[in-house]
Amino acid sequence: MDGTGLARRSVEETTAAAAEIRLRTGTPPCLATVLVGEDPSSVTYVKMKRNRCARAGIESRHVALPADATTADVVAAVTALSNDPGVHGILLQHPMGPHVDERAAFEAIAPEKDVDGVTMHSFAAMGFGLPGFVSCTPGGIMRLLDAYEVVLAGKHAVVVGRSAILGKPAGMLLLGRNATVTYCHSHTAELSSIVRQADVLVVAVGRPRFITGADIRPGAVVIDAGYNEGNVGDVDFETAAEQASLITPVPGGVGPMTIAVLLEQTVAAASRQLGLS
Repeated sequence: MDGTGLARRSVEETTAAAAEIRLRTGTPPCLATVLVGEDPSSVTYVKMKRNRCARAGIESRHVALPADATTADVVAAVTALSNDPGVHGILLQHPMGPHVDERAAFEAIAPEKDVDGVTMHSFAAMGFGLPGFVSCTPGGIMRLLDAYEVVLAGKHAVVVGRSAILGKPAGMLLLGRNATVTYCHSHTAELSSIVRQADVLVVAVGRPRFITGADIRPGAVVIDAGYNEGNVGDVDFETAAEQASLITPVPGGVGPMTIAVLLEQTVAAASRQLGLS
């Protein structure tokens, strides 16, 4: 499943929409990023996202906080951005360190600016099927499934992983499309036997090559949402590809779609806040 090509087409549409907003209002969509400390991976991710914004005609604003910033410091910075009419979307990079209450920091993001889909408001909207911003990686997964015309209604979807911004919302979005969803995690007994029942398998556990071809039902659709050192996913691609009807590579699968959804939702947020939609 070619996430790179699909993301490219999505970003082209987003770029055109951003240009239209700027033409009609004189104001470009703006995404603010907040980074606590200088973790190399986080610095790289934020820089990449800001570069993608620039190429899509989205203005970016960056707030860098020291590694010893307190929860109150982070909440204050995010609250200021939430109250700034010149900012349309907010991306709070995590992890922020064990001394920061990440949930409190995320909840300081105004719902209408939660373009990364990390607040409880966005989570509830996903669960109830209401308008709102989806978590970007699950949103990207759904767009991939739609692009490849994967039928979800009545199918058994197994999600391996239960994080609040990936596994859980992915399962809710699949459930909203009438799939029967099973969540698996570190306490799941007989994991392999459950995974082998999946028509659609989403893996997001942060363990390299955790799922192999021996675990996969022939003809299953496999979505690898993991990324580990050495450019490998949570699924052993070579053996899994022998079993799967469709599979996402790492890199080039889910990752590009995550960024594409972030940009798309930032432009959508700007359109709403500027009274265009």
